Amino acid sequence: ALEVDIPYVALEMLTSAAQDRVFYRVDGPPGTFITGYQNLPSIARREGQAVAFENASFRGEPIRVAVLARSASTGIRSVPFVVTVAETTMAREQLTRTILIRSALRILFMIIGAAVIVWIAVTLSLRPLYRFSEAIAERSPDDLHPIGERVPNEVQGLVDTVNSFMVRLESALNALRHFTGNASHQLRTPLAIVRTQLALADRADDLATAKTAVRKADEAVAGAEHILAQLLLMAKIDAAGRSAAFRKLDLTDLVRGLTGDHVPGAADRGIDLGFEGEGVTQVNVEPLLIGELVKNLIVNAILHAGSGTEVTVRIERSGETARLEVEDNGPGIPPEKRATVLERFGRLGRGDASGTGLGLPIVEEIARLHGAALSLHDGSGGTGLKVRIDFPLAG
Repeated sequence: ALEVDIPYVALEMLTSAAQDRVFYRVDGPPGTFITGYQNLPSIARREGQAVAFENASFRGEPIRVAVLARSASTGIRSVPFVVTVAETTMAREQLTRTILIRSALRILFMIIGAAVIVWIAVTLSLRPLYRFSEAIAERSPDDLHPIGERVPNEVQGLVDTVNSFMVRLESALNALRHFTGNASHQLRTPLAIVRTQLALADRADDLATAKTAVRKADEAVAGAEHILAQLLLMAKIDAAGRSAAFRKLDLTDLVRGLTGDHVPGAADRGIDLGFEGEGVTQVNVEPLLIGELVKNLIVNAILHAGSGTEVTVRIERSGETARLEVEDNGPGIPPEKRATVLERFGRLGRGDASGTGLGLPIVEEIARLHGAALSLHDGSGGTGLKVRIDFPLAG
């Protein structure tokens, strides 16, 4: 028979856990209980496994069970035995909770420390941006000069973009102020004429004088109306730059029709207005704006060519472009003055107040919107003016 003698030292080790209890059981050959707690549950072992571990329950308490299988030799034969040791898990669970709490506290302190470091770093990094923001907020609405605040390299591109935008905005506002000032001046003149002529009509001694004054006032009103129409057209061109609806059409057919519409008016001024052009020239254009372009060119030529002159509107293909030309044999424009007439309200100073100074600038804006190139040349005979616009042909 197999006997077990457990030393007192081993028993003290089994009872060393203050909060837990330890149970043991020793079994001999299969079906033979030797010593310990007979009701202590045993656990199955896999083939060839010396030690097995498992969680179980004993006397209503959770336990951790370990099973060790060995053999004792009697000199004649080998006697197998199994030792089962179990311990309640109170100390184990408390240790687990202690480790978790301490780990959580360490992680919490690390997170708080990292958050403080990140907050300090972000605050220091964003300080130049705060100064940049304050510099913009403290500026007056009219101050559009570039901002000179030093910022980190990572946001230098943003500052450069803002400065570039402010430069463009200042240029646009200056152009708008200049345009508004010129527009008010142009409108002030016909309105002053209207008031003067109406005052003369009111004080006139005879009907003929009153009629003459009223007629001149009406002409001044018509001039103011024309200026307003041109200003509205300029605004329309600016708006069309963002939402223009282009479509393909035959430029030859369009220009031929518009030229025919102005023949009677040109004849009344003693001007021979004609059209030259055959074939189809398809271009992508905004129909209303391109109509305004052609009308402005024809009206401009009729106003300035003079009685007894010829004005020719011509359409022809030139390589990959459709070329529109409006040519007259009038006084023309000196080469050194041609840049002036392309500026808004630019005039030659000949004393002719019939124009607004907006005709050719409007034409150039519409041409640019359509990707066309405008140029001014001498007339075919060396006299007069030829306005040429090259439109890209539609694909």
